[in-house]
Amino acid sequence: MNHFRAAAAITLLPLATIAVASNFAGVEVPPPLPPRDLSDTHWGVPVKDPYRYLETVSDPIVQAWLRQQSDATAAILGKIPARAAMLARIREIEAAAPGAVGQVERAASGRIFFTRRNPGEDQFKLVWREALEGADKVLVDPEALSKAQGQPVAVQDFSVSPDGKRVAYSLQVGGAEIGYLHVVEVETGRALTPPIDRIRFGGARWLEDGSSLFYGRLRENWDKLPAGERFGDRQTRFLRLDPKSGSAPSEDRLVASPLNNPELGWPIYAGGNISQIPGTQTALMSVFLGVERYRLVYVAPLDEAISGKAKWRRVASASDQVTGTSATRDWIYLSTVKDAPRGKIVRVSLKELDLANAQTVLPVSEDVVVGMAAARDGLYVRRRQGAAIGVVRIPHDAPAKLQPIDATNAGNITILDADPRIDGAVLLLGGWTLVAKPYLLVGNSTQPRRLALVRDGAFDAPADIEAREIKVKSHDGVEIPVSVLVRKDLKLDGSNPTIVYGYGAYGITEDPFFNPRVYAWLERGGVYAYSHVRGGGLYGEPWRMAGRKRTKPNTWKDGIAVGEWLIANKYTSPSRLGIYGGSAGGIFVGRAITERPDLFAAAVPAVGVMDMVRAETSANGVANIPEFGTVKNEGEFRALLAMSSYHQLKKGVNYPGVMLVHGVNDTRVDVWQTAKFASLLASDTASNRPVLMRLDYTIGHGQGSTRAQAQSTLADVYSFFLWQFGIPEFQPK
Repeated sequence: MNHFRAAAAITLLPLATIAVASNFAGVEVPPPLPPRDLSDTHWGVPVKDPYRYLETVSDPIVQAWLRQQSDATAAILGKIPARAAMLARIREIEAAAPGAVGQVERAASGRIFFTRRNPGEDQFKLVWREALEGADKVLVDPEALSKAQGQPVAVQDFSVSPDGKRVAYSLQVGGAEIGYLHVVEVETGRALTPPIDRIRFGGARWLEDGSSLFYGRLRENWDKLPAGERFGDRQTRFLRLDPKSGSAPSEDRLVASPLNNPELGWPIYAGGNISQIPGTQTALMSVFLGVERYRLVYVAPLDEAISGKAKWRRVASASDQVTGTSATRDWIYLSTVKDAPRGKIVRVSLKELDLANAQTVLPVSEDVVVGMAAARDGLYVRRRQGAAIGVVRIPHDAPAKLQPIDATNAGNITILDADPRIDGAVLLLGGWTLVAKPYLLVGNSTQPRRLALVRDGAFDAPADIEAREIKVKSHDGVEIPVSVLVRKDLKLDGSNPTIVYGYGAYGITEDPFFNPRVYAWLERGGVYAYSHVRGGGLYGEPWRMAGRKRTKPNTWKDGIAVGEWLIANKYTSPSRLGIYGGSAGGIFVGRAITERPDLFAAAVPAVGVMDMVRAETSANGVANIPEFGTVKNEGEFRALLAMSSYHQLKKGVNYPGVMLVHGVNDTRVDVWQTAKFASLLASDTASNRPVLMRLDYTIGHGQGSTRAQAQSTLADVYSFFLWQFGIPEFQPK
């Protein structure tokens, strides 16, 4: 069956169908470029695509138009009187807030390494200490590198050798999430290898002797391949430093990839991470199948893995539904959702490696297993109870003894660091109204103690706000949990500016956290509703599967139900209700406003996926097929069409005001997704409300952005919402 057919005619539409420029506050927003009469036919269904040519972002005409759109948006936002005050307040709050810690790793030698951003700093620095209470020593300062390169540089990730003498870290520039791997000597900062390019989430993992490491790399000439193939055949490589000099790699070889190992039968978008199981001569390989949650697990003798000639023994296949692994010298721990909707944890002996004889160490319960990490004293497990997340420790020698970790007042505990060679764990404790801070858990204690890795500050736990946990009945009667952040003295009179935030994909859930920037919205009487819609993971695997592929409509219908509930309960009204979401959350936002344009006054899709029918043609799109589907399957095509906001727009509808936010360097969601949706929306809407594109040419999907960039973006988002809500001081002059 010919399921795909491109129309031969590609012509300009009559001039009567071309939109004219709009004007806001004296700023002219250029009209969309002329549409073209292009359509595809999938499974007998004609699919119009008048702005397909905008996918060629490198076209000078498209480039010039994008710049014009960006400039017009910046000029309009600059005419909102209170926008500068909003930005100043966000900066003021963050300057007085505590510092933030990102990644943390302890070495067996006692050294500790962490990324940290204190108030007043723009980027996370890579810092180390000889001991927990030692003096800070900055190893990598991205702010200095940014000034030298003229655009933002960020530490993407890092890995420390077990003796703490060497660090491998990757840097990205301009938020592109593709950069260079650097291997350095800690005490001197001396480079041990030339920078290694083609790094996209390299995931370096050291051997125990600190002589070598495994890492991930894109294949050669990846950027010259067709877009849909660029991130395929990700290579896992082995890098050995010269044994005499400790530098200048003596080996750098490919050891595993889909094309290099056809006998393993991986799809082209699979990627493997290899590590040495501590205290053994065994290599463990965890393989990700794109964005699919289930991973493959293999073991092989370490020397064979290093040689690239390993005959990998499979421990778990996709049908085993394994979602996480962690290993010690005796056990491989596996979290799985097979016959366990909310997850369970089993372990297999390294001597046996038979999943059929696996020992259950954490059985099925009402709690959702979120993650785990093995330390020398036990396995640390994150478990979700509704929106709140706690941690338990399971001793290796007595797995029946669950030891809950005390986290008074914290609604969320994150495991930052746990190592099978070291006792205890570094935890991050926080909540919806509590700033997250690092803690150390050691010995037999269940009481974490504060780690002084960052400066303290104000706004640790603002006393004037609260989180209200509610449940909203969706279109089919299913109750949707919502975490509503408000000022305690909020009046329910229907007048409050309100943002409904949602995501709903990959089983990802909005964990409780306090963002000082959100406080700037709450303190002026705003409402912020985190909607735990289907497609996320609040209630485990069934919740994820209820918002995926053919069940995806539940995601945006849940968001619509949340908006209706907030109106019915006098939190707000349609004239002051906005909807916000990013990346896959673009589906949540776009389809909510195309299905119920009357419900919202404004919408902000950020780096949003707006054209799902064409998504798999992009570099990152193929890896997302397991989550959303492919046009090559009839049922999945119909699901993609239903969730594609671009294809659901209709001429003459009164759509809300929309501002699409995008980093032009985005390698996860191409900027043409924003350009196409904005163009068709501007042509179709009858509301005379703005359709704007806020583009930033120095960032990508968001990771790696500086504090200043994030502050400016959010000030613009808040100001746009308040403008559309009719708040007097936010009306452009």
